[in-house]
Amino acid sequence: MSQRAPRQGASHAHPGAQRHTYFATCAPGAEPYLHAEVKALGFAKHERQVGGVQFEGSARDAWRANLWLRTAVRVLRRVARFEAPDEAALDAGVAAVEWSAFLAPDGRLWIDAQSRDSALSHSRFLAQRVKDGIVDQLRAADGTRPEIERETPDLRVHVHLFRDRATLSVDTSGASLHLRGWRVAQGRAPLAETLAATVVAASGWDRRSPLIDPFCGSGTLLVEAAMCAANIAPGLSRARFGFESWGDHDPVGWQREREAAAAARVPVAKLRLVARDRDAERIEDTRANLAAVGLDGQCTFEVGDALGWRPRSGWNAHVLSNLPYGERVSEGEDLDALHRAFGVVLREQASGYKVSLLVGSPRLAKRFALQGDRVELVNGGLDVVLLNADVR
Repeated sequence: MSQRAPRQGASHAHPGAQRHTYFATCAPGAEPYLHAEVKALGFAKHERQVGGVQFEGSARDAWRANLWLRTAVRVLRRVARFEAPDEAALDAGVAAVEWSAFLAPDGRLWIDAQSRDSALSHSRFLAQRVKDGIVDQLRAADGTRPEIERETPDLRVHVHLFRDRATLSVDTSGASLHLRGWRVAQGRAPLAETLAATVVAASGWDRRSPLIDPFCGSGTLLVEAAMCAANIAPGLSRARFGFESWGDHDPVGWQREREAAAAARVPVAKLRLVARDRDAERIEDTRANLAAVGLDGQCTFEVGDALGWRPRSGWNAHVLSNLPYGERVSEGEDLDALHRAFGVVLREQASGYKVSLLVGSPRLAKRFALQGDRVELVNGGLDVVLLNADVR
C-alpha cells in the first residue's frame, strides 16, 4: 500500500541525528503489505521479517512511521541487544540502559516479555526481572519509583529472548496502532483497523473504482479504504503516542510533522462508496464512522440483506467485504448456504466486478465458486482467508 506522505527534507527540523533500529510489528500474514509501506515511506535498511519489518531511522522517522503505517500494530525502538544466558547477564544488560531518557521516576511502566530456546525460559519471570532492574535504577535518585500499569503505561518495554540473546525495545507507539481515534461507533465484533487496512492493501483496489461493502457492519473496511484514497494519515486522529512522554521529545517538531501530514490529504470528490447491511443500526454506525473522517458524503447507505443487493450493470466496481464466520452471527445461521448464495448473486449479476471477500476458512471461500487468489491472514487469533477474484 503506497503512501504519499511528505518526504524527508532539509526544510524540516530533524530531532536527533542519531539513527536507531526500529521494528514495526503486524498481524501474521500482513508482513508483505507492511514491508511495501515501509519501503514507500523511504526508510533505510528495511527488512521483512516474521511478525513485522525492521528498518533504521531517526526519531522523526519513528514519528512518520506511527503517523503513516496503516498495517503496523506497533513501532518498537531497540535500545539494547546482548547475550543473556543467566540472570546476572540480564541484570547487567538492563542496568546499562539509561531508562530516565524514557520514563520519569513517578511514571507508569509495563513490561511485555517473550522467550524462546533460552535458559531464562519463563516470560513472567523475565518481565519481573527486567521490571525490577528498571525500577531500581529510577528509584536510586530520590526513592521515587514508577507505578506498574498495564492498560495506560507511559512506557511499554518489550523484552525478547531467543537462544539466550536478549533484545530490549521501547514502544514508540504506546497504545496499539489499530486504535486510530476515528471510531465513534463500535458495532458488533468490528474488524481491527490495522487488519482492515491489510485487507484493503491485499485486495488490489485502485483507490478510484466504486467500492461496495454488502456486509458493512460498522464500516471499518470502507473507512480504512476511503482514508487510503484520500491520503489521510491513519495516526492523525490519535490523541497521543508513546514517544510523546520521553524526555528528549521535541513537541514543536512533532507539531510540524502533524501539520505536514494533515496537509497531505487529497480531495476525493469522485470517490463512490456503497455501504449495505441488513441491520439499520450498523448502517448508522458506518455513517458515523465515515463522518468522523469527513468522508460520509462519498457514501450511499442501504439497509438490506446482502442477498437482496443488485449490482449496478456495467459499473465495474470492487466488492470488499468481511463476511460472517461464526463470531458475530446468530446461532444456527448456515454459513455455507450464505456464502453459496452470495456467490450466486455475484456470478449471475456482477459480471465485470472485482471482489475481495474475507471469510473464515478455505471451505467457505470455495462456496463462492469463484476462481481467484487467496491470501491467508489472522483475525484476532482466527485463521481467515481473503479471496480476490474477477467476476466474469
